[in-house]
Amino acid sequence: MAVAPCRGYYSDAEPYVPPPEKVTHLHFFLHDTVKGDSPSAVFVARPNMTTAFSNTLLPFGIVAVADDPLTVGPDITSGVIGNAQGLWASTGQDVLTLMVYMDFGFTHGELNGSSISMFSRNPITEPVREVAVVGGRGKFRMAQGFAQLKTYFFNSTNGDAIVEYNVTVIHY
Repeated sequence: MAVAPCRGYYSDAEPYVPPPEKVTHLHFFLHDTVKGDSPSAVFVARPNMTTAFSNTLLPFGIVAVADDPLTVGPDITSGVIGNAQGLWASTGQDVLTLMVYMDFGFTHGELNGSSISMFSRNPITEPVREVAVVGGRGKFRMAQGFAQLKTYFFNSTNGDAIVEYNVTVIHY
């Protein structure tokens, strides 16, 4: 059964028929630096409490804004291919979990100007975790998919981290 086009208020256009789906696999590293001279993530809200949680590195309720570089390898000099901009919040009380709202924008090569958006919970103490790809722009318009994350490096003193991303993106 064909879908009738919208008449009247919105449009007389024909219904959208998407082109064939494509699947793209991406592999990169995210560098989240919270200390030092030029941090890539900055805490913008902290909980006002005096419990034991307030003395941890990432207490429940903390919110950070990030502009983290993305690289082809784990070393920051391996070549920056873009950046992840957005925010994360510490949402786990029993298990250290971050709620992540990020746009991963690519600035080099064939994906220059394209991005994927992730919105998901990230239980960072698990060795491998999965977050949802919920959208994109440019070559990843109407994207969906998932990313598997592994912590490559974590400094438990200052909170700096390097995270490996293996992403499967379904897009048009």
